[in-house]
Amino acid sequence: MRELKAIQTKYKGYLFRSRLEARWAVFFDACGVAWEYEPEGYDLGGGLYYLPDFLLHGVVGRDAGDLFVEVKGQMTEIDALKIRRFVELGMPDDGTIGKSRTATLIVGNIPCGETMREIEEFVEDEAYAVTGHNWPTKFNFETIDGDYFAAHPGINHQGKFELFGDDSSYLCEMNKRATERAYRIARQARFEHGEMPMIGRFR
Repeated sequence: MRELKAIQTKYKGYLFRSRLEARWAVFFDACGVAWEYEPEGYDLGGGLYYLPDFLLHGVVGRDAGDLFVEVKGQMTEIDALKIRRFVELGMPDDGTIGKSRTATLIVGNIPCGETMREIEEFVEDEAYAVTGHNWPTKFNFETIDGDYFAAHPGINHQGKFELFGDDSSYLCEMNKRATERAYRIARQARFEHGEMPMIGRFR
């Protein structure tokens, strides 16, 4: 059986490897966060090389600063090994929990749902999915600061991009209307015939 290949997609001067990556770029734009696509590759040692999909700048909240983002439709063993090694190489040397210098949010499909609660449930299902492997988990702080819980990408009440923990005291800081619209814009983005998604910053 032949391997299926994703369709490369043009957006904002970049040629993304897949439509899914382009839709995440649309989401980041709708959230007003600065991003770079595949800015740098890394030698992880032992013959392993890694090229993260995105680098976000100016993320606020509990793990403020820059944040790598890896978009994965399907995770393979080699993908999992590279991501884990990349994050571990940036963890604090003393073994304590703290933000990795190579903090990486792993995402999959754009979260779907008619309401923000349905979107939150999608993220939580992904964050706590049992894979049966020692693989990094999508939408989880594990690959950011070593803490195992769901990481909800979104917009806060000050109009800034943030990762929100999945307990009500964190999620209440999210501007749910703006975040839901950013997800909807990303899901509905069309790229055929040179069409450009309508991006606006919604607060």
